[in-house]
Amino acid sequence: FIYTTAKKDYAKKLLEVLDPRKKLIRLCLSQQDCVCSQGCYWKDLTQLGRDLARTVALDHTMQGFPAQAANWIQVPPWSGDPEDEELLRLIPVLEQLGQA
Repeated sequence: FIYTTAKKDYAKKLLEVLDPRKKLIRLCLSQQDCVCSQGCYWKDLTQLGRDLARTVALDHTMQGFPAQAANWIQVPPWSGDPEDEELLRLIPVLEQLGQA
């Protein structure tokens, strides 16, 4: 799934780039699904209805997940570079988490 603090229109455009065939991403949460506090939006993983002990969030900034910092893995921001393999480097870490 995708969870962004961006507005829904931007999120839709993002999905068109990341999953043009609509086969990989089943859920997209956007700004309307975030908590707004003092004009700042942050992502609340409880919105997913999943066990947070079994949930990991990848993001370039922890500001998006202040209430669930333990669930967060920092990744560099994606600039659209088709040669970017950062997520591939995380596969061993995610596999270990999956086995834990």
